[in-house]
Amino acid sequence: MYCVRAITNDVYWVGANDHRLHLFENIHPIPRGVSYNAYVLLDKATVLFDTVDWSVCRQFLENVEHVLNGRDLDYLVINHMEPDHCASMEEIILRYPKVKIISTEKSFMLMRQFGFRIDNQDLIEVKEGDTQCFGKHTVTYVAAPMVHWPEAMVTLDLTDGILFSADAFGSFIALDGRLFADEVNFDRDWIDEARRYYTNIVGKYGPHVQHLLGKAATVLDKIKYICPLHGPVWRSDFPYLLDKYTHWSTYDPEEKGVLIVYASMYGNTESAAQILASRLCEKGITNIRVCDVSNTHVSELISETFKYSHLVLASVTYNLGIYPVMLDFLEHMKALHVQKRTVAIIENGSWAVKSGDLMQKFMDDNLQDMTILNERVSMASALHEDKQQEMEQLAQALADSLQNLEQS
Repeated sequence: MYCVRAITNDVYWVGANDHRLHLFENIHPIPRGVSYNAYVLLDKATVLFDTVDWSVCRQFLENVEHVLNGRDLDYLVINHMEPDHCASMEEIILRYPKVKIISTEKSFMLMRQFGFRIDNQDLIEVKEGDTQCFGKHTVTYVAAPMVHWPEAMVTLDLTDGILFSADAFGSFIALDGRLFADEVNFDRDWIDEARRYYTNIVGKYGPHVQHLLGKAATVLDKIKYICPLHGPVWRSDFPYLLDKYTHWSTYDPEEKGVLIVYASMYGNTESAAQILASRLCEKGITNIRVCDVSNTHVSELISETFKYSHLVLASVTYNLGIYPVMLDFLEHMKALHVQKRTVAIIENGSWAVKSGDLMQKFMDDNLQDMTILNERVSMASALHEDKQQEMEQLAQALADSLQNLEQS
């Protein structure tokens, strides 16, 4: 049976939710599920904007059939052809063989590369600034390369002010009936998963997102709805959403606070991390998150790194190197272009204390615009009373840095 929701009198959500998938892109845990969004426009012509992942294809097809209500499908607009959105397009072609496909040159190239059989269809190649009229609705196409694939575009319905935004403004979490962002407490229940989605999927491409935001700013007064391919539809509170995306895409910290990430084999480095957290709280610094790098998924660590202004790396030395899961976290920071953070270091080792120098060298060599505090806690096996002063100096340096950030 169908499961659809109306966005306007002419536009319907025909996507589906997935609670069975454990790993998005086979790497990111999604314990609260994910939605795959697609939209149908009913006008003089009928238009489907994107499709869905194969896992929810049956529900999607029932939704499209219901909304069309016996009409044929005239156009299929593919804004982003990654398989979690394009996998069902051949099923659409089988059911609506006269459908014309609208997309970019690179998108058609990638469709063929994935083996999608499209060459018996009418293919309409569009580029930046092209417009098309479907009846009373006129749309314009806006190139969005590397947000987050090179073929991506977004489509703006100039009539009703609907931005079909592809993967931009998306989020993890299944919709479960609540289509609009104002139907949930987004800042309480969704923002962490929206940040984790952005930072791990799109985070590397901040300059490209900024370029798209610049284009959107010129037509912001025309946008009344933002319809992404994952997560809720936005119809209000655009400044809130754009402020988050501006912070994330410029790598500016979202909040003033401290993320403490530790790697501990026998609990001694963990103890040092907890002592530092207590010292910071005593100094009035309470916006703190403490994470064990061994049992916190790296996608969450990356999300929290984008959130907080200050980062503490506390790691044991392992085989004269950085503890493997801490090194993996650093490699992810490098891959996703984390920058503009203030970093403090706690190092540990029993027969060779090397991790601090190695972590600092990694950041110096691979990360941009990172401020590494001179104060460091260096411990041999466990934290002893003689390290009280080092811990106090580190806590004070972090507190002073945060205070200077507030005053700037």
